[in-house]
Amino acid sequence: MSPFPKELRQAPEMAGNHHEKMDGTGYPRQLRREKMSPLARMLAIADVFVALTAADPPYRRAKSLSEAVQIMSIARAQQHIDPVLFDLLLTSGVYRRYAERFMQPEQIDEVDIAQYLGMNA
Repeated sequence: MSPFPKELRQAPEMAGNHHEKMDGTGYPRQLRREKMSPLARMLAIADVFVALTAADPPYRRAKSLSEAVQIMSIARAQQHIDPVLFDLLLTSGVYRRYAERFMQPEQIDEVDIAQYLGMNA
């Protein structure tokens, strides 16, 4: 029996696997895409996006929206993030809504998502 309420039963799996990479080179368990839940793969994408765009780390400049998407497209090509879910992030407009709510205005620039779509291997 899980110590978590029903709505949080997947929390340990999501938290524990969100640094995994789709090619099995991530950590801590070196899981491949097919061994991860969709929620863990979604959290992995969200974690990368937030880390790239966060304005608070003192050791680096926050990336613009277009820079973050471009870097994530490289991660997708290298099989680090889920390609289908990356396309969904873009086509759904979630990346833009997040930017408008949480990013600094000077970070928000235009992104031509068409150049990043349909590259799923």
